[in-house]
Amino acid sequence: MPKPARKNTNPAAKNPAKRRKKKGTELKAHALEILNRLKSEYPDAHCELDFETPLQLLIATILSAQCTDKRVNMVTPSLFKRYPDAESLSAAKTEELEDMIRSTGFFRNKTKSLLGMSAAVAERHGGEVPSTMEELTRLPGVGRKTANVVLGNAFHLNEGVVVDTHVGRLSIRLGLTNETDPVKVEQVLMELIPGDDWTLVSHLLIFHGRRVCLARTPRCESCVLADVCPSARV
Repeated sequence: MPKPARKNTNPAAKNPAKRRKKKGTELKAHALEILNRLKSEYPDAHCELDFETPLQLLIATILSAQCTDKRVNMVTPSLFKRYPDAESLSAAKTEELEDMIRSTGFFRNKTKSLLGMSAAVAERHGGEVPSTMEELTRLPGVGRKTANVVLGNAFHLNEGVVVDTHVGRLSIRLGLTNETDPVKVEQVLMELIPGDDWTLVSHLLIFHGRRVCLARTPRCESCVLADVCPSARV
């Protein structure tokens, strides 16, 4: 005897208006509604990596790959004290640096990136982290995502949208895009979100992703976006 079909608790399955793909101005209005609600929900949304200078943020962001901000913030105080500038970091012994950042994971690759980045900053930019996308992405170990973090939070320049795992996941769940490639997700968000909010929207989505829209068990019952989210299960 066949098993009865499992009940679908997703409102989008019952409501074609929520399920169907939005286009054009409708999608932009949807994105702005999400943005405004999250602004009200998280008025203090900010970068959760601890830093005081652009170089410190650049270092912390490199370390944050495949690692939590909390763990990075546990490692960086002693790291920043031991290597206060690009020149001293570039001269660090590989083994010592690896030991200091080991707990952040992928420590060998990260050590290589930190040494290459700091040497380039010291040699090409007089020890000062550059403030353009082109110059930043020419540094070893620095991609567009890392550059966006530094530009938006250390220099307050909205050059793009940081797309991490939270931003990518929520962008799909909220019906903003079907893209999974971070570069394509960023392009979509840059079209939907006003330029002045490019840095902020990442913080908002990351805050929401860490606190409510969790990867495995999203807390839809307490989500401020549940009634406009095509993936909500409430």
